Amino acid sequence: MLGRPITISLSPNTESDDVWLAFKTLFSPQIWKEGGAIEDVKQWFRNYFSVDSAVSFNSGRSALLAILKAFGIGEGDEVLVQAFTCVAVPNSVLWAGAKPVYVDIDETLNMDPIDVEKKITKKTKALIVQHTFGIPAQIDALTKVAKKHNLIVVEDCAHALGATYKGKKLGTLGDAAFFSFGRDKVVSSVFGGMAIINGKWQMANGKLKQYQETLLYPSYFWIFQQLFHPVAFSLILMSYNFLIGKIFLVIFQKLRLLSFPVYPEEKKGKQPSDFPAKFPHALAILLIRQLKKLERYNENRKQVADFYRTQLQRRDASLTPPVSGAIYLRFPLLSSKSTQIIQQARHHGIYLGNWYHNVIDPTGVDYQAIGYMLGSCPKAEKTATQIVNLPTRITLDQANKVIEAINL
Repeated sequence: MLGRPITISLSPNTESDDVWLAFKTLFSPQIWKEGGAIEDVKQWFRNYFSVDSAVSFNSGRSALLAILKAFGIGEGDEVLVQAFTCVAVPNSVLWAGAKPVYVDIDETLNMDPIDVEKKITKKTKALIVQHTFGIPAQIDALTKVAKKHNLIVVEDCAHALGATYKGKKLGTLGDAAFFSFGRDKVVSSVFGGMAIINGKWQMANGKLKQYQETLLYPSYFWIFQQLFHPVAFSLILMSYNFLIGKIFLVIFQKLRLLSFPVYPEEKKGKQPSDFPAKFPHALAILLIRQLKKLERYNENRKQVADFYRTQLQRRDASLTPPVSGAIYLRFPLLSSKSTQIIQQARHHGIYLGNWYHNVIDPTGVDYQAIGYMLGSCPKAEKTATQIVNLPTRITLDQANKVIEAINL
């Protein structure tokens, strides 16, 4: 199969107007760092979540680190995080000076409240509740446990902007929440993040703002890398199923014209100099355009997810249970033949995802450096060997091609 591929991670949200906007902004470096679009983004979040304050950063991991610091979490403290996640989450805990303690997952691929109870100690100060793939965690049960032990609840909404739980927006159900605008998140500015803290925590809100004000903007080169990303991938994707598209990608990466979503040093728990930093104006310009598309994107995702569920139930595939309010950034499929399914789809020009094919992703993470002990979260470890992610930011015709290609 030739032509433009169906992909899950190669700039899935970028449309022609986003490419043109990035291209124009590339030629205006005088507005890359500061400008009014940053306040526009923060105002959007204040309005959407009905909060008094929203504080922007250059990544979700920076936003999480800032939240932990705002609550005074650091040396000698423990923070519960789920296994089956990206290394960026426990790294933020490590960078704050605290210790990540890993919790197993339940059938929704989120933090298991029963295992949470087992992992709490006198040193535990917070739990980070990840809403994996935009599927709501058991937030009622988790907040109940947290209240019992006087713990801070931080919602990880990196996959979940626009998702709801019992009619309430994810991000409003804990003490704080952070969001990511990475290249393959719900909305994308290639990098970026936002932190919000419940209004009852006035002191923490003040500290969050103060911390952000001490940060610098990223370098001009870093901003260039992010602006170049939508432009580059508009060229790469047109020829990706030919050899030339893949060659372009390798060349751009070798020349460092494109950034990586996870830096090599992060796999060892180390903190790159690029994080944390302020959210630059150039990326805020891209994000404002994307936020206008949020509702359309999420309705598309839910429609495609419903289609997958209907089709795969007929084929007796192993699926997670349906959860009301989910937006399905990616649609999870579990199979003992996950590698074979991904390879099979690739032959048809369909590039599926494998979040998280390591219990702490990506490949190459030093588990000892980030404090993960193999065997401590067996459900997460088993799921990592079976996971396949189906794309949801596609048309129903494309979704049907995905179903045909995986041949279950």
